[in-house]
Amino acid sequence: SMASPALLMRVVASAYSVAEKAATIVRNVMSAGDLGIVEKAGPNDLQTKADRLVQMSICASLARKFPKVTIIGEEELPTEDVTEDLIEDGHCEEILKKPCPAQYTGIKEEELVIWVDPLDGTKEYTEGLLDHVTVLIGIAYGGKAIAGVINQPYYNYEAGANAVLGRTIWGVLGMGAFGFQLTEAPAGKHIVVTTRSHSNALVNECITALNPDHVIRVGGAGNKVIQLIEGKASAYVFASPGCKKWDTCAPEAILHAVGGKITDIRGNSFQYNKEVKHMNSAGVLATLRNYDYYASRIPNTVKESLVP
Repeated sequence: SMASPALLMRVVASAYSVAEKAATIVRNVMSAGDLGIVEKAGPNDLQTKADRLVQMSICASLARKFPKVTIIGEEELPTEDVTEDLIEDGHCEEILKKPCPAQYTGIKEEELVIWVDPLDGTKEYTEGLLDHVTVLIGIAYGGKAIAGVINQPYYNYEAGANAVLGRTIWGVLGMGAFGFQLTEAPAGKHIVVTTRSHSNALVNECITALNPDHVIRVGGAGNKVIQLIEGKASAYVFASPGCKKWDTCAPEAILHAVGGKITDIRGNSFQYNKEVKHMNSAGVLATLRNYDYYASRIPNTVKESLVP
């Protein structure tokens, strides 16, 4: 008989279905019209009813199936009972059929940490920039991002009334990434994607030093990494604290699964063990290709201003 699928593949297969459920919640909150916006640390740090419901749904659904996994979500939420309508019990059969990369076949539940951003790009969500929004579920082992799921609830939303809304991208190190068409940015063009709502002098100094042909300003870390893997941008550069482990874990796994690279501005890898501090204090530098070109052009003044 077939051996049952390895734990990692079961977690990814469940995370896929959980992310699709999350996308439905995100769309339902928006169409109901009451976003329930709360300011956390200020006007650029918002939480909506969608952030709250989606985090409850993701964390409770995965905790029920994988009780010994550590799950860390962005939102501080009361530990109230989650209603059954928020629980997603399904999984993606197609993912379960794929063989687990050999180096991950022996993983135990208690060795995994799942980093959840229930709604990446909340500010853009509240402003109706719906294509910026993603749901992020990143899976880490040994402090390293090894698998990830990114759902775009509003993918295709400008394609007309009959378009199928939303898509789910997923990947595992040593296997690859799926659900999109991998495309490289135009050769010889330096297109930088950066923050839309968290700019400052340092962020801009760093971008200027790269002498880009074009700068794209969009919300959401998940969205920015998608720009890289679909060839719309050649580098994602953010010379500021602000993004956190749940912003980068899922996108990192997917980017690394297709041969890209993400670090802080100083070139340090991110760590994802459960004890790690949540803030990525030294910013983000990511590319699908040509990482060294961009890394070599980050000014020392910028690096020295950002302490990991």
